[in-house]
Amino acid sequence: MGFYSRAVFPRLMNCALSGEKVDRLREEALRQARGDVLEVGFGTGLNLPHYPGNVTRIIGVEPNPGMDRIAAQPLALARDRMEVEVRHAHAEALPFDAERFDTVVSTMTLCSVDDIHQSLVEMRRVLKLAGRLLILEHGLAPDSSVQKWQHRLTGLWRVMACGCRLDRDIAAAIRSAGFEFDSLRNFYLEGEPRFASFMSLASALPLPTARAA
Repeated sequence: MGFYSRAVFPRLMNCALSGEKVDRLREEALRQARGDVLEVGFGTGLNLPHYPGNVTRIIGVEPNPGMDRIAAQPLALARDRMEVEVRHAHAEALPFDAERFDTVVSTMTLCSVDDIHQSLVEMRRVLKLAGRLLILEHGLAPDSSVQKWQHRLTGLWRVMACGCRLDRDIAAAIRSAGFEFDSLRNFYLEGEPRFASFMSLASALPLPTARAA
């Protein structure tokens, strides 16, 4: 992992994904979180202030140790009201037992993982059968004119944003990994470029048949 990924990108990401507009979406996305929570792609801890009171513990998984310094302050504040820890690991190989967590959270993460299908299969594996996957992600837009630009720009965007893709069909990937949605809201984030702002805010349940497979 190079200097840009460790020292520069965490600050850029923290700035880009902060603010009142995104905070409101984080709060909405996390409203159903409960119990023992796994947050995949913990980043700089921007979700921490938005977890509801019925969350008892959060374990964050983050592959980039460069996020740690910025995350230190939100971690300290969150530990006044709940148990929180962060581990350095990749979404494709989560270091946890099967059916460990009541809730799995992914916000602005599925765009960047190397293998989205394997990452989601792992999230399903560690999620209790009665648990819930909560997501807030950006991805492939339904409009062909927007898709054209997403495909054109993804190569450059991946370099600038440390692997982030603009052209992943997030909902389709979640379904193909063995989940079904109990709520799904798709929209463009107001005031942002359409090629980078088609959002999915959703709750999904693991399919029993997929678990047994």
